[in-house]
Amino acid sequence: MDTLAERILPEAKIHEMIALTPEGRDRMLLRLLYATGGRVSEICATKWRHVQANGDSGQITLFGKNQKTHAVVLSASLSNDLVAFRAGADDDLPVISSRKGGGHLDRSQVLRIVQQAARRVGIRRKVSPHWFRHAHASHAMDRGAPIHVVNATLAHSSIAVTGRYLHAKPTESSAKFLAV
Repeated sequence: MDTLAERILPEAKIHEMIALTPEGRDRMLLRLLYATGGRVSEICATKWRHVQANGDSGQITLFGKNQKTHAVVLSASLSNDLVAFRAGADDDLPVISSRKGGGHLDRSQVLRIVQQAARRVGIRRKVSPHWFRHAHASHAMDRGAPIHVVNATLAHSSIAVTGRYLHAKPTESSAKFLAV
């Protein structure tokens, strides 16, 4: 049984989770998880040298599964907030660091942060950080992002993998478009 549709939170809930998370590291983590569609391991491994200005916005380079490197263009707003969040940190420091010693945040800490954010907005299911990746793909395509762009952003192995997000909505069906 495919449960992908059950793991895609509504766009409003994602924004509410971010908005109700106090300013600082945890909110920036949620914003990056959603905006980049990055895997937890990719976000946790990102160092400041992987973040660059890109015209009016910014870009973050993620190093993913199977040695795939992918660059994600960030909105001007997120890019500006990321510059302010950096506060002069050295290029080799993690973008999202642990409060204990300033090293990389680990997966269990990310899970805890995401689950606290979910509880804040009344979600009782066990939301994982990967749900932000699912939400990114689904919401981007809902807003008209071409499937090949979402595929490249998420560094999926094939268009078929990304295409699963086109079929994830239980309320949508091509039958609604037929005159029967």
